[in-house]
This record gives sequence, C-alpha cells and structure tokens, in this order.
Amino acid sequence: MSRHEDHDAIKNTVYDLVIKSARVASGEAPIDIGISRGVVRRLAPGLAGRAALNAGGNLVTPGFVDTHLHLDKSRLMARYRHFDGTLASAITETAELKKGFTEGDVHRRAAQTLRDCVLHGTTRVRTQVEVDDVVALTSFRAVNAVAEEWRDYVDVEVCVFAQEGLTQSEETKALIEAALEQGAPVLGGAPYADVDPLGQLDWIFERARHFGVPIDLHLDLAETADGMLLEEVCRRTVQHGMQGRVTVGHVTQLSFVTPQRFADLTALAVDADLAFTVLPATDLFLMGRALSHAKPRGVLDVKSLIGNGLRCSVATNNVLNAFTPYGDGSLIRMANLYANITHLAGEGLEQAFSLVTSGAARVVDPGSAASLVEGAPADLICLPADSAADAVATIAEPLWGLKRGRLTFTRLRPVLQTPPNFDTSRRDIGGPDPVRAAPG
Repeated sequence: MSRHEDHDAIKNTVYDLVIKSARVASGEAPIDIGISRGVVRRLAPGLAGRAALNAGGNLVTPGFVDTHLHLDKSRLMARYRHFDGTLASAITETAELKKGFTEGDVHRRAAQTLRDCVLHGTTRVRTQVEVDDVVALTSFRAVNAVAEEWRDYVDVEVCVFAQEGLTQSEETKALIEAALEQGAPVLGGAPYADVDPLGQLDWIFERARHFGVPIDLHLDLAETADGMLLEEVCRRTVQHGMQGRVTVGHVTQLSFVTPQRFADLTALAVDADLAFTVLPATDLFLMGRALSHAKPRGVLDVKSLIGNGLRCSVATNNVLNAFTPYGDGSLIRMANLYANITHLAGEGLEQAFSLVTSGAARVVDPGSAASLVEGAPADLICLPADSAADAVATIAEPLWGLKRGRLTFTRLRPVLQTPPNFDTSRRDIGGPDPVRAAPG
C-alpha cells in the first residue's frame, strides 16, 4: 500500500467510538480520539465513528490509578467505641472490629467505596487486604468477589498483608501463603507493627521470591527519624534481586531526616529501584497528635525522588475509618491536598497530576506507558479543565469515564439558575414550605 493509500485508509476508518473535541495536552488544540475494541487507535481531527462522545474541548486523560487503598476496612467510623486519632488506637480498635467481620459485611463496604472511586474517575486500584489469624481469608474472599463484579468498571489488584504483626503467628503466615497460592498478586507488610520488624522483612522477601510476586510495604510511619527501616528494605531488595518490584508506602519518617541523610537514603533507593507511595490524608491526620504547637506534617515530598528517577504516587489509603475519618475516593482531591502540603504551583501541579495518573500507573506496573497514545487501553476520563495543572488547582471532578472504551459513568455539570428562570409560584421546591421571592 502506498503512503497516499495508507493515509486514505486511516481517514476513512470508522471507529467503534470517537471522542470529539478532546484536549489531550496542555496548550494544544482539541482533537478527536478514535477507539476500537477497547483500545485507542487514532488521535487526529475529523475522525468518524459508529458512536460519538463530545468532550467539549475539555481535558481527556487516562483514568486515575489508586496505588494504595484499604477497601476491606473502609466505612467503619460509626462502629468505633473509642477514638483518639492516634495510630496505635486506630490499629487496636480496628483489630477489635475485625473479629466481627463477615464476607457480606466486607463485601458491602468495599463495593460502596469502590463505587465512589469509579465515580471519581479511578480505573485501576491496588487494594491492601488484611489476612491474619483473626479475620483469616474472610476479607480476601470478599474483596476478590467485589473485584470480579466490578471488573467492567475498574481493575482491582489485591495485596495481602498482616496489619498487627506477622512473626508471632504461624497461623497468620500460613493464611498469607494460602492467599498467595490462591492467586493474590502482591505481598505486603507492616514491619513497624511487628514485634520483630527485621524478621517480618526477611519472611516477606523470601516468600515474595518463592511466589514470584512484587512487594508493597507499609513503612516508617512515625513522626521522628528514629528506627527507620528504609535502608534495610533497600538492602534486601538488592540482595534478593527484586529491584523494580518493591513499593513502600507512607515513609513519613523520611520527611524528618537531614538533607544529607535524605540524599544518602535516596541513593540507596535508586540502587534498589524502589517505588514510593505518599498517603497525604492519613499521614497528615495522624502526625503530631501529642504536640501542642509546631506540629509536624509528616507528608513526604517526592519532588527530589522523582528527579532522581524514582517512581512515585499519591493515593487514598483509608476511607471513613479511624486511620482517616473522611474520604470520598477522589484522587484529584488527594493530588490537590498533596500540592497544598508540598507547596506546588505551576509546573508542580502537572507533577501532582502525574502522581495519580501516569506516575501511579508506573508504581503498580513499571513497564506501563500510562499515557494517552495510540495503542493504549481506552481507560479514559474527561475533566472540566484546560490542563492537568488546572485540574489539580480546581479539583476538577470528571464528567464521564470509559473502561476499555465503554462508558462507565457520567456526571452532570451544575447549572446556575438566574432569577427569570426561577418559578417562585411552585410550592414543591425545597420541601413543604413555599419558596418565597427575594425582597425587592
């Protein structure tokens, strides 16, 4: 086929779906996006499709990726008897509640939270699911069922871990191995909550290698620089040949070290090709509880880590429980919160956006292109914004979303009603009382 014939063939292609007037890059004119069989096939003006979706000149981007979300223990806030906002209390109180977990209970709460995530534009989730000698595989089975039911809306990847400790319980170890044997794709841990933190790390790395799965750790969650485990994680990552397959979340302690120590630890992380996940809502909520003034923020600023080539993300962590007693599944809101804490503006807001999109995708899949290019999955959202920076600055909630080229949700934009269109004669607006006309 000649070059002229090839151009004509592309021009005359009719796609399954064409997104019209989509802004795909800052400062560039809107174009069309041709999608067939769930894949982006063409980015160009004037495309034809069997169906069309008008972006109206708004930003169209790959969907949000939540790299760290606890579906199984979300929406527990109303059940706590004692709540003081500390990490120790959150762990203890939630551990008590887990004794009453059933598959139906976990399923209902997880599904509701996952629904919120989808409606806020998330198309991929890595969820941390607790497995131990209290809850056994109850939450694991429930979350897997939710993931299967929602697979047309969002991809869910399960990371199994023990929150309250691992080394003291052979039963917990056996249950985690059972989950891995049943296909759990990621192994996690919380060594800071173990009676033997280094022993937990050794077990996790050995088991991850045995099962051929990546690692995602809760790490160094405290408000001093004492007793950090990041160096030990880096050493074991290299020792076990797991470079590029280990993620660490929280790492609040890294925000308290001196610049020289930060540089030294960064170099070790680069050698290990670690990925970092910042959880700003939880970390900001938990830090500095015991201080009366000059409270620490405890939120890791990843600008220099990214500058050194490390993969980083911002994620939700907990929703409506003792670790984070609020949340709605909105990652653009989380990116905005992170930008506020770390003083981002201008191009920095573009970076904040990447932490919940392309950067986040590379945390869970280092080989991911994670950008809107021809050949990419049509997992897309439309944001009422001119650019990624604008979306973060205004907390722009998505107008609609696609999963593999199929529409998954829509959101109506609010319409301001002017006085001439406001019929004050109606008595059913706002309840039983009549709407009164404004004075004058």
